[in-house]
Amino acid sequence: MARTAGVEVVGRVTHRLERPNPATFVGSGKVEELVDQVAATAADVVIFDEELSPRHQRELEKALGENVKLLDRTALILDIFAQHAHTREGTLQVELAQYEYRLPRLTRAWTHLARQTGGRAGGATGGVGVRGPGETQLETDRRVVSRRIAQLKRELEKVRAHRGRHRAQRRREGIPVISIVGYTNAGKSTLLNALASADVLVQDKLFATLDPTTRRVELPGGRTVLFTDTVGFIQKLPTHLVAAFRATLEETTEANMLLHVLDVTHPQAVRQAQAVLETLEDIGAAGKPMITALNKVDRLADPGELPQFADALPNSIPISAMRGYNLDRLLAAVEELLESDFVPVEMLIPFERSDLVRLIHERGSVEREKHTARGTRIVARVPPYVADFLDTTRE
Repeated sequence: MARTAGVEVVGRVTHRLERPNPATFVGSGKVEELVDQVAATAADVVIFDEELSPRHQRELEKALGENVKLLDRTALILDIFAQHAHTREGTLQVELAQYEYRLPRLTRAWTHLARQTGGRAGGATGGVGVRGPGETQLETDRRVVSRRIAQLKRELEKVRAHRGRHRAQRRREGIPVISIVGYTNAGKSTLLNALASADVLVQDKLFATLDPTTRRVELPGGRTVLFTDTVGFIQKLPTHLVAAFRATLEETTEANMLLHVLDVTHPQAVRQAQAVLETLEDIGAAGKPMITALNKVDRLADPGELPQFADALPNSIPISAMRGYNLDRLLAAVEELLESDFVPVEMLIPFERSDLVRLIHERGSVEREKHTARGTRIVARVPPYVADFLDTTRE
């Protein structure tokens, strides 16, 4: 993550803790070691791979000195998100997460906020500079931030409502939606490009994609579905981001099924898969039908020998999104899983209701079709919502 944010890593300190130190998170001896290493490497940034409390930050900043910038895991992720937010929606969501993170930390070194509000979100480290002029200004800053948070939430509610209308339209059209989920940099955007011949931004970076991208894909049986690629997950995903990206994450919670993309070549693949499943639980998307795409098998020494953990993942299929390997099998599995809850229908459709025949062909799987003097007799399997609609058309 540090490299993604443009930071050169010159040293690393690890520490086992039974519980965080109330003042400095790590013990006093480790703080001294950290100060010595900063001096030895001439580092000007220190990053903690945990979320620090406001008190932890204050005490550590005192120990490190004014010339060293201190970031915790959440601030670093927010900084990366801010660099990759290019749309209005993405910018609003990142800015909200930044301000909610900053509000309880206004006792830190801080510049005046009035001129910052209303503009495009900057990096999470932005705004940290000269010491503020005192308590009066601090209270003013708190009010400014609180008002901006309220304004951002109102604007994002409009975004959420807009997305909700789009989803409602898709439901009326009966087009199934498959949400592509996975750990950041697992190859989700590459897979969407391969499936839909799309041109979604692909970079070998964390969180390269923040905004949902939806593309139509035709399954082997001829049915059209929508695949949606959205923000990647990560271990210990900050709660500020989960809350701020609610409008985006609802694309996953409202999907018909999930396609979990996992980089099987990553040394922490098991932990990454667990982090994705835990995040799905947190956002209310657990329990949905899911297929696991074991991506990047072309990079394995022997693609036929998948890691042992693959057997424990639901409906797992080895693929290479980059090489196009096994994507036909993946789409066939998607189609099969979508059809697993289909219900049988048999009906005689009058010739003047050819729209119903077309609906069954587009949304279901036709087993037999025969034209008679009275109309078209059709035997098929269709999604429950189509079956319910067809029932309302029967005399």
